[in-house]
Amino acid sequence: MKKIEHIGIAVRDIDTANETYSKLFNSKAYKEEAVASEGVTTSFFMMGESKIELLEATTQDSAIAKFIEKRGEGIHHIAYAVDDIMSERERLIAEGFQAIGDIKEGADNKLVCFFHPKSANGVLVELCQDRTE
Repeated sequence: MKKIEHIGIAVRDIDTANETYSKLFNSKAYKEEAVASEGVTTSFFMMGESKIELLEATTQDSAIAKFIEKRGEGIHHIAYAVDDIMSERERLIAEGFQAIGDIKEGADNKLVCFFHPKSANGVLVELCQDRTE
């Protein structure tokens, strides 16, 4: 793993959260993007070499909607940048981490995959690899 790519924060209302984080960071989000396959709208802020990703549910059955219903707004996941998502996913599975689903296209031009929080002391882990066109 190369670095923390981003920290994902589940929010009820992305417009309100964008205002809050714009004030906190003294800068605007650099990108907003809908990810229909995940039922979310995302918004990204740069923080040095890492990012903060705000996630608002767009469907009631999305993972973010379920998270907020159960736990409320807050940190949803930590994403780590990797060079080879396939080999890193296989390595973590061999180490006993429980994968959630397969590798798929995510926001911000990334390939992503997730590991269950039970595998990492209660933290949902995301691996991110830059997608090449």
